[in-house]
Amino acid sequence: MGKKKSKEAKMMKKLIKAIWVFNWFNSCGFAELVPVVGSRWDMERFGMIVVGNPRHADVLFIAGYQTFKSIRRAQRIYAQMPEPKVVIALGSCTMTGGMYWDSYNTIKRLEDYLPVAMYIPGCPPRPEAVFEACAKIFKHVEEME
Repeated sequence: MGKKKSKEAKMMKKLIKAIWVFNWFNSCGFAELVPVVGSRWDMERFGMIVVGNPRHADVLFIAGYQTFKSIRRAQRIYAQMPEPKVVIALGSCTMTGGMYWDSYNTIKRLEDYLPVAMYIPGCPPRPEAVFEACAKIFKHVEEME
């Protein structure tokens, strides 16, 4: 019985070739990920596929500053995602509120509202940093049994 489970686990590891990404961007957040989608980097070539529905997504990318109004929608999107799910925060605005840190309506720490697995620093973060974060997700999935 134990051997059968280990064979199935190995089979599942081989089947995982891509992560499906749902994007939630405010303000300049979209501009942060445009180079990753472009022809030079081409995120699909590295196994990251953008989906249009959170019910199909494995990873939620959040970029740009979040307000109290927008964070409620992000929480709703996160709740619609199937398990296992990961939140990756892009840029300095998701960590500290960015240049809007002193605004009464800006979320200062995203992790107070959503379980953030990784922060990618920068304004905007480099494409290499985004790919490194996704490579860590792939490695984590491979190590799961």
